[in-house]
Amino acid sequence: MDTVVKIVGVVFVVIGIIYLIKPGVIKSLMEFFKQGKRLYFAGLIRFALAIVFLLAARECDITWVIVVFGILFIISGLLIFILGLERLRSMIDWWQKQSLLLLRVIALITLALGAIILYSA
Repeated sequence: MDTVVKIVGVVFVVIGIIYLIKPGVIKSLMEFFKQGKRLYFAGLIRFALAIVFLLAARECDITWVIVVFGILFIISGLLIFILGLERLRSMIDWWQKQSLLLLRVIALITLALGAIILYSA
């Protein structure tokens, strides 16, 4: 099960690198998820990641870090359903208007989180 967590960490690192090189990809992904009820799918993905992280935490090297990520995924998944589509769309609109520099900072954070997941798994 810790292999799945490592795969998620690698995916985060790869996504961070892609976003760092081409920050416009973040904006297109945001546009994709804004349409219809796709944001709810993002919430379900976060719940699935939470389950995987919480179940795999015992097998990982630094258990508490993986548990914290699992809890954060649960909270972020819940927030998607609690805030509702309209409020989330307005938040996404705000993020899409931000500079490429800020989006690159977000990419670095994503990259760092992936590295922390890999190190902890």
